[in-house]
Amino acid sequence: MGLFDELVGKAAHLFGGAEGENQGLLQNVMEMLSNKEGGLSGLVQSFQEKGLGDVISSWISTGQNLPINADQIKQGLGSETIQNMAARAGVSPDDLSAKLSEFLPGVIDKLTPDGTVPEGGLLEKGLEFLKGKMG
Repeated sequence: MGLFDELVGKAAHLFGGAEGENQGLLQNVMEMLSNKEGGLSGLVQSFQEKGLGDVISSWISTGQNLPINADQIKQGLGSETIQNMAARAGVSPDDLSAKLSEFLPGVIDKLTPDGTVPEGGLLEKGLEFLKGKMG
């Protein structure tokens, strides 16, 4: 198992799931955040453009995370992104959206502990965070 896979497994456990259960989902999320145009900033912009700016801003801020439902996840990420992630994870788009609605707020919250979107590569920041939690 490579370092990235090991870190994803540890992160899945940190975010409240069994390694196997959430590992594929977390890997999809980290890939999306590192590959999506603009990374986390691009994700924030996408949510804002679709009327979900308050929701994603709450995940980044240091306050309480606002909830999001599966339909809002589909709206914020777009159906193409959902379909691609679902295919990689081996689940239906509806199942993926439902799981992301539970999972994504916590991931974004953990990757933005200071209440701001980090500069530079989010994947690298996430890996640094996870390495610190493994120690």
